[in-house]
Amino acid sequence: RQVFASGKLNDWSGRILATAVVGISYAWWMNKHTKHHINPNTVGKDPDIEWDTISFQEVDAVKQKGFLRWITQRQGYLFFPLLTLEGINLHFRSILTLFQKERLEGRAVELTLIALRLSAYVAVIFIFLPLGLAFAFLGVQLAVFGVYMGASFAPNHKGMPMIPKENRVDFMTKQVLTSRNIKGAGATAFMGGLNYQIEHHLFPSMARPHLRKARLIVKQHCATEGVPYTETTLMRSYGIVIAYLNKVGLAARDPFDCPEADRMRRR
Repeated sequence: RQVFASGKLNDWSGRILATAVVGISYAWWMNKHTKHHINPNTVGKDPDIEWDTISFQEVDAVKQKGFLRWITQRQGYLFFPLLTLEGINLHFRSILTLFQKERLEGRAVELTLIALRLSAYVAVIFIFLPLGLAFAFLGVQLAVFGVYMGASFAPNHKGMPMIPKENRVDFMTKQVLTSRNIKGAGATAFMGGLNYQIEHHLFPSMARPHLRKARLIVKQHCATEGVPYTETTLMRSYGIVIAYLNKVGLAARDPFDCPEADRMRRR
């Protein structure tokens, strides 16, 4: 809702950009992201903290078995390597949504545009590049896409307070407590305005250029009201995210495992 005055024009522009340019479903993204905005980091209500290879809650970490359990135990350190597969995951999950039975606005348009985009994109690559290089190009492109998306979104909420499903928290407190701003030179260029995550959540339809000015007002208001306002550097936020995921991953470990005994056993 940030680009045009018309809501319909915003929707159609978003749908075309998402499907024809990025190759993911606009309806899927809007449904998922709207739920997240309403209840960020709220257990049972925010789809962004649901299990998807990575466990963001200890109750999910405990459930993992076999190879997934091994990943969960080390998920903080494996977070960025796993993001190389996130591009494929985003395309797959969004396209899968378009084949579900539930009513979905713009389904035919989205399927058509995504099919055209994928077929044209792949065709150009395999026509103009040797076979091996074409596969390598696709792999690198999807890996970079996944890492960039994850690196842009993870600092915003991961490692911030989680709100139990039954808790009632007012809108402003909920949005500020669960969000983290990123400061430092180049943060806006790298994250496209998502570095002002607190303001983005408080005013989701505010045009990105104005978030920087809104930050000064919001920060002062939070200080007056005694609401914690979290802001840190990009590198520090990654450290917090990794530490948080490793902490959650501890729940997947056998409480009778002794790390020192395992180390001695391997000698």
